[in-house]
Amino acid sequence: MAFRERDYIADRSLATTVFLALELGRPLLLEGEAGVGKTELAKVLAASLGTRLIRLQCYEGLDVNTAVYEWNYPRQMLEIRLLEARGDIDRAKAHDIFSADFLIKRPLLQALEASSEGDPPVLLIDEIDRADEEFEAYLLEILSDFQVTVPEIGTIQAERPPRVILTSNRTREVHDALKRRCLYHWIDYPTAQREFDIVLARVPGAPEGLARQVVAFVQRLREADLTKVPGVAETLDWAAALMALGARELDPDTVDATLGVVLKYEEDVRHVRGATAHAYLAEVAAAG
Repeated sequence: MAFRERDYIADRSLATTVFLALELGRPLLLEGEAGVGKTELAKVLAASLGTRLIRLQCYEGLDVNTAVYEWNYPRQMLEIRLLEARGDIDRAKAHDIFSADFLIKRPLLQALEASSEGDPPVLLIDEIDRADEEFEAYLLEILSDFQVTVPEIGTIQAERPPRVILTSNRTREVHDALKRRCLYHWIDYPTAQREFDIVLARVPGAPEGLARQVVAFVQRLREADLTKVPGVAETLDWAAALMALGARELDPDTVDATLGVVLKYEEDVRHVRGATAHAYLAEVAAAG
């Protein structure tokens, strides 16, 4: 119900998995094609719980300095220079510049500390499949014990674990050791009816007739031999773009002019534009 109030239409299976992840205190790994609502679910969950969303966007080469913490070296040097300028040479030598005051806290450490200070946040580790396997292995300690070891300070552990959601577009397989620490759910493309409900919820004022045509056309595109079939995000973008143009229904000229909103590869646009788009429109019209 809380998800629907925030215009996120989840099926029973997904809602059950999210509930179990919260009740059992387990991380949740969401896999699925790009644009099916994995990241959005984490945002809606944080809003529903009335808590903070902390997001770590993964990419190749992601390391501890970017994900967990790093030392503020310029500030450390400035602190030493200020002490030396005041003549406190002995104090400058003895001054502990490797303390929490000089620590730059990145998303993972922020999530652990926020969990100790108040209501646990939602920690979104987005597109874990884009990170290197070495970083994935580093996550095992955090997801098992919800703690981080800073050699100069010690171990920082969350009093209450953050709610963790990991997403993957499956550009590579996530290691079994990480999967074992998580509950798992595959988010597939929605059925036509559920996608229609999503469009009505997320694109205010969209005419029902136009929404049904858009959904039916996109569903047909997903059956085509394309480089990248459109996700729900593209469906919503297309419906919003058609609304901005004042369209009340799909017609061949409008479809050809706006295919770049829903398809993201030139080869796909050229393949669909023209006769193929007209044929798909005829199928949509025939299906009612």
